[in-house]
Amino acid sequence: MLRLLEIEYHKLRYSRSAKILTLTYFILITFIALIASVEFNFGSVNFRVADQGIFNFPYIWHFNTYIASLLKLFLAIVIVSMMSNEYTNRTLKQNLIDGLSKKEFIASKFLTVIVFSLISTVFLFIVSLILGLSFSDFTEASIIFSDMEYMIGYFINLTGFFALCMFLGILIKRSAFALGFLFIWWIIESIIYGLLKWQVFRGTNIADQISRFFPLESMGNLIKEPFTRLTAVQAAATQIGSKIDKDYGIHWDQLLIVLLWTAIFVFLSYKLLQKRDL
Repeated sequence: MLRLLEIEYHKLRYSRSAKILTLTYFILITFIALIASVEFNFGSVNFRVADQGIFNFPYIWHFNTYIASLLKLFLAIVIVSMMSNEYTNRTLKQNLIDGLSKKEFIASKFLTVIVFSLISTVFLFIVSLILGLSFSDFTEASIIFSDMEYMIGYFINLTGFFALCMFLGILIKRSAFALGFLFIWWIIESIIYGLLKWQVFRGTNIADQISRFFPLESMGNLIKEPFTRLTAVQAAATQIGSKIDKDYGIHWDQLLIVLLWTAIFVFLSYKLLQKRDL
């Protein structure tokens, strides 16, 4: 395992684009802290974002994992480029000549995916903990470490998404086309959902139940938007006679679906590489 990771490390350390994109991703996560300093002035009313409770424990785990998950495309570009460079630089063929099996090659890439996801999760945990201890109104240990399932959901979200990117990188071989196909994949899922929702199963929630098994949709459903969970938003909805009744939790079946897709993408990556003439 360490040997495989060492091989990937040496490949990435000399990739300038990988360094820039990875650094950009972690810098942007750090910039979440800048939200705390944003202040709006409406006449005599001063409105500071941090005062709205977004950095309160345990809500901060939900808020930060959702925001960070929106930025994962930066690391996705690294994963796709990592795969396409194997073909462009012919390092894949050279690795196989040097004795690395195709199974070990896929294992090395997936281990890199896991390491990226783990480092990102640990980094986000540290940033969130610091922000929470600085701004949260609640600092009891029992409150701080509640809702930690969002960190688990974030890790699995990244792992599944990067596994998909790894598969597309092997399938298409060119990073730009692979990323373009990822966008097309999202459009296709949206079109299928729309047809199911408004044509096939109109007036029911069957389309929602089916779409939760789609790859990108299942990953996106792991961490739902946190904004309507804010007390201020809930109060505003109540005042206009509306009620926001939404399940924000992370459930085991959602995690299982994403883990299943992760396994499928890794398996397909191996099968594709196994059948391909290099």
